[in-house]
Amino acid sequence: MTVMDPKALIGQMKWRYATKVFDPAKKIPADVWKALEETLVLTPSSFGLQPWKFFIVTDPAIKEKLVAASWGQKQVQDCSHHVVFAIKKGTGPADVEKYIRRIVELRDGTAEALEGFKKVMLGFLAQPADKFDVNHWAALQVYIALGNFMTSAAVLGVDACPMEGIQPAKYDEILGLNAKGYHTFVACAAGYRSASDKYAALPKVRYKPEDVIEHI
Repeated sequence: MTVMDPKALIGQMKWRYATKVFDPAKKIPADVWKALEETLVLTPSSFGLQPWKFFIVTDPAIKEKLVAASWGQKQVQDCSHHVVFAIKKGTGPADVEKYIRRIVELRDGTAEALEGFKKVMLGFLAQPADKFDVNHWAALQVYIALGNFMTSAAVLGVDACPMEGIQPAKYDEILGLNAKGYHTFVACAAGYRSASDKYAALPKVRYKPEDVIEHI
C-alpha cells in the first residue's frame, strides 16, 4: 500500500477550487478518467447498498443541452467530463436482493448466512413514510460519492466544479433518466482549468480550524 505524504495531500486540497472556467481543449487522459470512475464505484454507502448511478456526459450536443438546464453555466460544456449523480428512485426489497446476490458472488458465501443482514436492511427501508424518505436517504449517499470524486480528482490533478445550481427535472428529461428509474440530484464538471480563470489564484475563504473543529 502506498501512503500519500500528508503535506502533499493538503497541498492538493489547497490547489483545488470550484473551477469557473475550463479549458475546452484539454481532455482528461483515458487512464486518469478510468481511475476516477473506479473511485466512484468504490465510494462507501449506508449498508453498502449503493442507491445510485453515475451518468458520464462527454457528447458535445448533450452537454450543450445541459447548459440550458444548468442556468447557463458554461462549465458543463467546456469541461472534459460532466458527471451527473443520480439516485435510484424508491430503493427497496429488489435492490436488497440484488445486493445480497452480489455479496454472495464476491465473497463465496450463502444467501442464508446473510439473512440477518438482509432483514436489517429491509427493516430500515420499510420505515413509515412520515419518518423516513428513502429518496432523501439516497440523496445523502450521493453526496458522499460527490465528495469522494472531488477529492480523488484533486489528488490526480484534475479540476472539478460541483454543481447544485441545475434543474434536476430537466436533466432527467434530457438524459432519459425517468424511464431508467433514476433522478438527478447534483452534477460535477471535471477537466482542466483555463489560464483565464481568475478564481484559481484567489485565497481560499475558510474559517479558522478552531472555529470549525473541537477536540473532546
